[in-house]
Amino acid sequence: MGWQESCVEEEKLRFVAAWLSGEWSRTELCARFGVSRETGYELMRRYRLEGACCVQARSRARHEQGEATPARLVQAIVDLRVSRPHWGPKKLQACLKQRQPAEAWPAASTIGDIVKRHGLVAGRRRRRSALVQHRPFAAVDAANALWCVDFKGWFRTGDGERCDPLTVTDAASRYLLACVIVPPTRAGVQPVMDRLFREYGLPGAIRSDNGPPFGSTGAGGLTRLGVHWLKLGIGLERIEPGQPQQNGRHERMHGTLKAETLRPPAATAAEQQDRFDRFREMFNQERPHEALQQTPPSKHWQASARSYPDPVEAPSYGADHVVRRVRSNGEIKWRGGLIFLSEVLAGERVGIAETDTGEHIVRFAGLDLGLINRAGTKLRRFTAPRPGRREADPQPTSKTVNHVTGP
Repeated sequence: MGWQESCVEEEKLRFVAAWLSGEWSRTELCARFGVSRETGYELMRRYRLEGACCVQARSRARHEQGEATPARLVQAIVDLRVSRPHWGPKKLQACLKQRQPAEAWPAASTIGDIVKRHGLVAGRRRRRSALVQHRPFAAVDAANALWCVDFKGWFRTGDGERCDPLTVTDAASRYLLACVIVPPTRAGVQPVMDRLFREYGLPGAIRSDNGPPFGSTGAGGLTRLGVHWLKLGIGLERIEPGQPQQNGRHERMHGTLKAETLRPPAATAAEQQDRFDRFREMFNQERPHEALQQTPPSKHWQASARSYPDPVEAPSYGADHVVRRVRSNGEIKWRGGLIFLSEVLAGERVGIAETDTGEHIVRFAGLDLGLINRAGTKLRRFTAPRPGRREADPQPTSKTVNHVTGP
């Protein structure tokens, strides 16, 4: 039985007052308040010892644990942990058993609780995993709908100089736009690509792998090179790690390039570049291609109608987006706080739109970068799939965060 009123302390005080008044028998009084006689007697016993404080709620936890680890064993565990701060519970247990095999040492899980209770375990910062994003590849139905870019595996010329050939092809016509030795960096790639854009026009999209300088593990997989291409209105397509067949046309060209120009490599980088230039001329103008009905790529290639913009304008966003400018350290101001996006976006404007779940999706020029949680404090970035964690379907899917459509 228990006290009937919602305010238990007040009810207990009324019971004590009625008991002391002597107007009721103890049995009648307990029945009136809906408690057992044992409960009534216990309350009055406490009243005599503690006074009015007897009505306060008390912990019902046991005063002593019947199977608690003896204090001397606890101290031994703590002392060993202090001297070996990087040892885990299993190692501590093994060492203690070796030192004092006659003692009944607790289980490793209990040892872990003991060292944690004594503040000897440093908490780990919880890292939010990135959101894997599968982006569908666009249809390749015409010249300049898609360009493919990659570095042919590096090699050394006869004089020991390292060579990294950058190759660019048009996916539809197989036209080899460039094969030039440059450093595998943004400083090496961007001038070559800008020259192609100005000479041949802009493609609809560029397909590459996820490695630098084309991709990164940051928000949206962006690099400064990718930021530049997006501002030019060029879409980004990235193959999944360890899946070169997703850029199979380009890889097939690499096989031919290697067979005809690198066995063996030239004596110098300049001579090797001459080989590449002659190969490009032959590949585009003379070599029949089976997928092109045994005709050379030049028969199907034409320059793009999209010219290089001057000036290059910042991306615009729809009315349902809030626009923020990225600071020099890669952060944006959001709901009174700061959220880190990416340093490669420093100085750029991003659009933020609310999703159906109450989170906010962050975009740059139509590319989804990540989701801001409902509290507005953390960004969970989008990244490409990691090796060994692909979906059962080997083909890219369109499953992605699409609560809000792009501009």
